[in-house]
Amino acid sequence: MALKFLSEEWAKEVTEALNASDAFKQAAGTQTAKIQNVVTTPEGESKTYLKVEGGQAEAGVGDIDAPDATITQDYETAVALWKNELTATAAYMSGKIKVSGDLMKLMQMQGIFGTLPAAISSLDVEY
Repeated sequence: MALKFLSEEWAKEVTEALNASDAFKQAAGTQTAKIQNVVTTPEGESKTYLKVEGGQAEAGVGDIDAPDATITQDYETAVALWKNELTATAAYMSGKIKVSGDLMKLMQMQGIFGTLPAAISSLDVEY
């Protein structure tokens, strides 16, 4: 059964997939970060987060306390990013994503973000 994009079940499976990925764990290393993700949809905002600490990931739905950065984008951009059809850098440079907070922290996480497509490639997601 397909996981609905941005759902609780999706976040749980993303967490498990990232924590099972040696490439993710190696890229995460000793970095710590809390990233809030806000996706605008016709129905309103959908909020998810990614917490990285101790080489482990936690993806969830809702708000995270004291995020280092908040990334805001529309639904189509979010889908393209998660499907690896668009890079975060290209999305930022073209104005498709807005960032508030610590942009430098996000830049330092490029290695982590680079491991996401392979780590979650086996998930059956309904976009």
